[in-house]
Amino acid sequence: MSDSSLKLRMMIVTALFAAIIAVSAQLTIPLPLVPITGQTLAIGLAATILGSRHGTIAATLYLIIGAIGIPVFAQMSGGLGVIVGPTGGFLVGFIPTTFIIGYYLEKTSFTVFNAFIANIIGMFITLIFGTVWLKIIADLPWGAAIAGGFTPFIIGGLIKAFLAGWIGILVRNRLASANLLYATT
Repeated sequence: MSDSSLKLRMMIVTALFAAIIAVSAQLTIPLPLVPITGQTLAIGLAATILGSRHGTIAATLYLIIGAIGIPVFAQMSGGLGVIVGPTGGFLVGFIPTTFIIGYYLEKTSFTVFNAFIANIIGMFITLIFGTVWLKIIADLPWGAAIAGGFTPFIIGGLIKAFLAGWIGILVRNRLASANLLYATT
């Protein structure tokens, strides 16, 4: 397979992951301040499967699509107002999250164990960005911001980190063996 053909395939898979993140965002468990969504699972999968560069591009593309008003964020919302609103820190945190998950895996190895560790790190990055942003935008005291934007998501985040690591490595290996993705991203 030519290098240009593989580059085109990677562009297509990257765009597909932006769409997967958008669809996953609609899988929601509503909570008072910040809903639990499938977004973070999809972010972990994108980073685990695509690596730092293409995973980050997928997350960034997702944010751009949402920022211009296409309703791809949770509860079919979109627009710049969502990004600068109380939940915007979680969304913005997806960019460093995908990069760091992918980077960790590239510097260690793409194994289920390493993917689990990388996704736990990524979960905490997203939660820290989201909690700090929530505290500032909603003008909350730290205790309230942590109680609303961090603590309720730890158990679900660990479950999603495990799933993203396990499923992500399985899918990554299959895509790489089918020449649909760079063997090392």
